[in-house]
Amino acid sequence: VRRVSNNWARRATIPPHVFKVIDALPFHAHPMTQFVTGIMALRTESEFQRAYRAGISKSDYWEPIYEDVMNLIARLPRLAAYIYRRTYHNGDHIEPDSKLDWAGNFAHMLGFDNEEFRELLRLYMTIHVDHEGGNVSAHTVHLVGSALSDPYLAFAAGMNGLAGPLHGLANQEVIRWIFAMRDELGGGLPSKEQIANYVKKTLNDGKVVPGFGHAVLRKTDPRYTAQREFALKHMPHDDLFQIVSRIYEVVPEILQSTGKVKNPWPNVDAHSGQLLMHYGLTHYDFYTVLFGVSRALGTLASLLWDRALGFPIERPGSTTTELLKERFAK
Repeated sequence: VRRVSNNWARRATIPPHVFKVIDALPFHAHPMTQFVTGIMALRTESEFQRAYRAGISKSDYWEPIYEDVMNLIARLPRLAAYIYRRTYHNGDHIEPDSKLDWAGNFAHMLGFDNEEFRELLRLYMTIHVDHEGGNVSAHTVHLVGSALSDPYLAFAAGMNGLAGPLHGLANQEVIRWIFAMRDELGGGLPSKEQIANYVKKTLNDGKVVPGFGHAVLRKTDPRYTAQREFALKHMPHDDLFQIVSRIYEVVPEILQSTGKVKNPWPNVDAHSGQLLMHYGLTHYDFYTVLFGVSRALGTLASLLWDRALGFPIERPGSTTTELLKERFAK
């Protein structure tokens, strides 16, 4: 860990023009807009872009891609922290501390020097990593990278996908839903019966209960379990955690009873917002940026392997009108 952290610390310097580009945006610009803009501004530093123009051999593509991947991962916490402090703390920025590990330094630059929060951010960065193509952001990085777009272009594209309400905004929707429920029920800690009635009302209104279900998993998301164990260790009596726990006890049975839900169990998004709220990171719109910093670890590692293994450009399948007629006539 120390060796990798030291490597990233040496690479973490961000050119001044990147901050100027971000500062040209209005303060009310969504943090993800600022994040993607900053990533694109960093593209001036792409080693692969320079090497490709110089005529690098295809078999050597992976080498400058490796440099880009390592540099981008190293710089993302600084970029994200700059956006956070600019947007929510009047531009009162905090310089990095190279003695800390990658995630610990990220927490420090955000303004949280509590060791528990550093531990949480290490957990958060680990469980939100994703390297396979089963979701929009991970697949987009792979797809755009297959055109030999450098890691800055590919990752920025993936982050635009992550910013969509059906993907990276889910943890925000969970917190909003919980607060709306609590307000409607008069505040305080609602009973299981009250939660059950509110869940049924949500479903009867044609809405979903955010934070439950998964496209692949058919049991409780192990990432949810990891967060629950963290909460039980550090904040077992936190009011919001108590609500999240009661929701966990109530919702699966109700969803199962509908006969329409393949996976009624909580996913990673059902818990992450509560943990961040507990330590004072209450700005929902920034949560997706945290998600994005973590996702870089997996998607960019996978992108490096794509180039090392010489994967071809990805194209969608095609069909004809006649084939469609044959298929749907059966």
